[in-house]
Amino acid sequence: MRILVTGGCGYIGSTTARLLAKSDHEVMVVDDLSEGHRQAWPGALEIFDLRDASAVQSFAAANPVDGIVHFAARAYVGESVAQPLRYWRANLVPVLNLCEAFPGTPFVFSSSCATYGQPTTARLDESLPLAPLNPYGATKAAAERLLQDRADAGQGAFVALRYFNAAGAAAGGHHGEHHQPENHLIPRAVMAALGRLAEGLQVFGTDWNTPDGTNIRDYVHVADLAEAHVLALDYLFDDQPSTVLNLGTGRGYSVLEIIRAVEEATSQAVPWTAAPRRAGDPAELVADATRAFEMLGWQAEHSALEHIVQSAVVWHRKNPQGYSA
Repeated sequence: MRILVTGGCGYIGSTTARLLAKSDHEVMVVDDLSEGHRQAWPGALEIFDLRDASAVQSFAAANPVDGIVHFAARAYVGESVAQPLRYWRANLVPVLNLCEAFPGTPFVFSSSCATYGQPTTARLDESLPLAPLNPYGATKAAAERLLQDRADAGQGAFVALRYFNAAGAAAGGHHGEHHQPENHLIPRAVMAALGRLAEGLQVFGTDWNTPDGTNIRDYVHVADLAEAHVLALDYLFDDQPSTVLNLGTGRGYSVLEIIRAVEEATSQAVPWTAAPRRAGDPAELVADATRAFEMLGWQAEHSALEHIVQSAVVWHRKNPQGYSA
């Protein structure tokens, strides 16, 4: 199949594009390189802004595809609170443009557990109402609704994959996570342990209603997330109905547990300081991913915390500047 991967030079997008190529699909990557890195994807690349409807239409006219996997988005909770209009443009307009340019094309959407907001149960399943606490989560929920309306009108099926926390790197350290600035906990903790964060690690809130007072999250290896996207495409190519699925392990770890795991993997202390809670942060997000197993046969096989952290450490030690020269 010919697959369009948007945001295919980003962290999860490039991992998925590589797996699709290994699975004998023809992969077409579009990225504006505002967040991604050219070195993350070794194949052909079209560079343009998906918010530009005419550019998307021109690309679609010249490049018919069998399926779309859409990653391109902004994904920082704190930034979304400070810059909501930027997030609504970046995260919703490209979905609308792609749906108009590729009518009827199966669509796998990179969504988020941020759509749920503050959990009301210990484990989050897809039946829960959506109540996002921040603009980032709200834009993902809105894009899901757009895709559902499109599907209900008979204009193309979709699978929305609600990730929990993506983490980890490829075995051997040749491909991994590089954001600028880096806001994710595991890479920041690794960088702090390796002496690459002058200010040390900040822990946003130590008074949450959790066992040790710090946030709890469900961490999923990026390779497992990529596998889920390939399975979701196969599901849609079998003419299955649209659906929304959680991707997680069902096991949460606190910030302090992550710090201890990084210290063990690096044999170095992680210097950290307490900071105020961030606006829009829930205390705990842990997945019930039963439905993904039932519908796709997917489960997180590479997501043991020790494996995630060790793979991240190898990546950062081998690539102290990430993909930068």
